[in-house]
Amino acid sequence: MKQLYTLLESPTFLQFPDLYRLIDIEETRFKAARQFNKAIAKTAPDIVLAQFYYGFGNNYAGINISNLDVSLHALQRHAPQAKVIVLAEKVDLPYVPKLEALFKIDAVLTLPVTASDIKIALSEPGF
Repeated sequence: MKQLYTLLESPTFLQFPDLYRLIDIEETRFKAARQFNKAIAKTAPDIVLAQFYYGFGNNYAGINISNLDVSLHALQRHAPQAKVIVLAEKVDLPYVPKLEALFKIDAVLTLPVTASDIKIALSEPGF
């Protein structure tokens, strides 16, 4: 069974536990990056699903471009083989390439997403 870590800081994101059970994936959800980062250091996930927020202004201490920089850096160190799916609002999509220039991103989905969108991303080669 593959291990999926989800980092979803938005309370409006739809969850898909039935889909994950159907395709033999065990999901662990995190609402905060600190919890997510600690878990990565202890147990490497096979797949990561995380919502991207571009750091307009200095929201992320001026050195990071988004909410995911620190988590993706931790992922590179502790679970470099993990497949990464990033979710982004349309307004943030133009900034995803900045993240991709720094980190391996395997799929990018535009919010809102459906169970079908997630299933398609998970069925891509390499997942």
